Parts: sequence; C-alpha cells; structure tokens
Amino acid sequence: MHVDRSEPFSKVDDSGVSRVDGAALVRNLRAWANELGFSQIGVADVDLASAEPGLTSWLSRGFHGSMHYMASHGLKRARPAELVPGTVRVITARMDYLPQALPDHHEGGWQQIEWQRLEQPMDAAVSLYARGRDYHKVLRARLQKLADRLAESVGPFGHRVFTDSAPVLEVELASRSGLGWRGKHTLLLSREAGSMFFLGEIYVDLALPVSEPERTHCGTCTACIDVCPTQAIVGERLLDARRCISYLTIEHDGPIPPELRPLLGNRIYGCDDCQLVCPWNKFARRATLPDFDTREVWHAPTLLQLWAWDEATFLRHTEGSPIRRIGIERWRRNLAVALGNALRAIDDPAIAATVVAALQQALDGASPLLAEHVHWALAQRPGAPAAASAAS
Repeated sequence: MHVDRSEPFSKVDDSGVSRVDGAALVRNLRAWANELGFSQIGVADVDLASAEPGLTSWLSRGFHGSMHYMASHGLKRARPAELVPGTVRVITARMDYLPQALPDHHEGGWQQIEWQRLEQPMDAAVSLYARGRDYHKVLRARLQKLADRLAESVGPFGHRVFTDSAPVLEVELASRSGLGWRGKHTLLLSREAGSMFFLGEIYVDLALPVSEPERTHCGTCTACIDVCPTQAIVGERLLDARRCISYLTIEHDGPIPPELRPLLGNRIYGCDDCQLVCPWNKFARRATLPDFDTREVWHAPTLLQLWAWDEATFLRHTEGSPIRRIGIERWRRNLAVALGNALRAIDDPAIAATVVAALQQALDGASPLLAEHVHWALAQRPGAPAAASAAS
C-alpha cells in the first residue's frame, strides 16, 4: 500500500491567498524521485549565457567531429527556453548505474578488474554503462513518472523530459543545480557518487527555487588527462571528440583514423579509462534498479565470440541495449580493429592463426568499410604486408 508522505505544497499568506511553497515542492520531488530510483535531484535556472562562448568555441574548432547535429542546433543547446518555450527552470536528476554484481572485494576494487580486462588482448572491453538496459529508455520513463507525480500535486503544467536525447547542456545544468561539478574530463563529478551515473532533465514552466551549485574539487589532479589512451582531453574540461574512443566506437560511422586504431586496444564499445582512474570513483554507488545489472553475455566476452555473431545474433543479444544503436557494421568495424590489435600483442601462434582465419573468412561479402578495417587488422601480424589506408 502506497503511503503519501508528501509535504503540503501550498500555504496561505497573510492576505489569505494560497501560494505554492516551492521549497516544500522540491523536497517532495526529491522523495518521489528516490522512490523511482533516482539518487539526487536539483533545480537549475535557464540562463546559460555564460556557457555560450565555450560552446561556440568548441564547435568552431570542429571538436564535435561528425556529430553534425550539434552544430545544426547551435546555441539552442544553451537556451532551454528556445528549445521548449515557456521553460523557466530545469529539474535535473542523477541515477547511479554501477552494476550491483560487479565485484568490489577484489584487491583494487572493481576498477582493477576493469584494468585487467584491458590488459587481456583477446577479451572484449565494453563500457560499464552499456552492459545493462538502455539508459535512455529507463530514465525517460521514470522522469515522465516524476513529472506526472508533480502534475498530480500542482495541476497541469508545461514540461518535457530529456535523457541525452536533445540539444541539452546536461553537465552544465547538472553542475548549476548542485548535482556535482564538471571534472577535467568534462564529465560530472560528485563527492558522494564519483561519475558512474546517468543524467536526465525535466524542463518546466514552474518557477521552483534553484539549488546551490557545487564548487569544483579536482584540485591539481590530472589523472584523467594523463590516462586517456588517445589524448582526447586537450585541456582542462576540453574534449576533442574526434580523438575520443567513445566517440570513435559509438558516434562515428566512418573509418576509424588508422593512426588511432592501435590506441583503441580491445575497447569495442566506449571507454571508461578516465573514470577508472578518477580518485572520486572510490565513492561510486551501485545501481538501485535491476535494469543496469550486467547481462550474462557481457560478463566475460572474448573478441572471437563476438566476431562470430551474425546480424540476427547481434540484434538478439542487444535487444533493449544501447549497443544496438550502432548497428552490425560499426560493431564489426570495432571488433576488427580490436582483433588487429590483438594480433600484434599475442604470442601464441595457434591463437593468431585462429584470428587470421576468422578475419579472412569475413572478407567474403564485407562492406567496403568493414573490408578496409579487416585488411588493416590482418596487416598487424608481425611480418604481414602493410594494408592500404582508408584514405588511399
């Protein structure tokens, strides 16, 4: 049986007029959000003018790569009231995603287990956030439930929910609303939860009281900048997405630049290095929802196991997963690069021969994009002739 422990959201002033108690309403929001699996709620103003120069500079330098939608949206990303007319506040939400079953009793904790996976060239490294259900689906549905609960209390109001799905400056809004601060790797950091969480927003036309922002706590630490395999973090809080492994393996749909391929190692979907090394992630919290539990197929996958998938198998194993969005061609492109990197690293001739045979077999009927990456991978064998570059 549900017991409503909400505070009264209205109060009568000295003139006898009933007015909304914004502070009580925000407290209620936080309680409702907690029931829905969110870990933290904040409220931000919509004046993001001070963020516009940085956004303009980032776009003008081409750091968004082939994510052309970011340029086409322009400054709308920094102007919530243009994206959703009437918006006066943004409710921000944090939801932790570190899988419950991820071992933490291991020496060095869960981070050390992930580092060890990266050192095994035939293992497949998939970003932690992608091992469960697609967060877009989970957060969007629960944000809508939160908005519905709010409407039950205050009556109909203008709103729209977002989860990494529209031109929204998520980290900027989250930092302004007190959920954390922007780390030097550009991700949001929290003193109580590190960075292993998702963000979502509800744009509203209610003038709720805004939250106090959090000051930065990175100090002189540059661990995330130093560890980045491709040196994509080109300055504090400045990312060149064109070099970022997450961008290259997920967002980018063309050839991966040959000079960056060796740096991908066995990372086939995303990259967690800057988060694994961050000292604040010793406070990372486990997910409270089973949606983010690691699916069986992602517990300990090998490159050859995943390479053997046909499209039907790929679609079956990625149903409801964020991985499905990249499609089978990009998926196999990424695997081909990882297998090429493995050929350079492994010493066992039998394993190398198995890898070569699997790659060669895939050439029959391969698309031009995949074929080019397979030829590159085969050329990584010691003594193999160099492959033609994607540009030739």
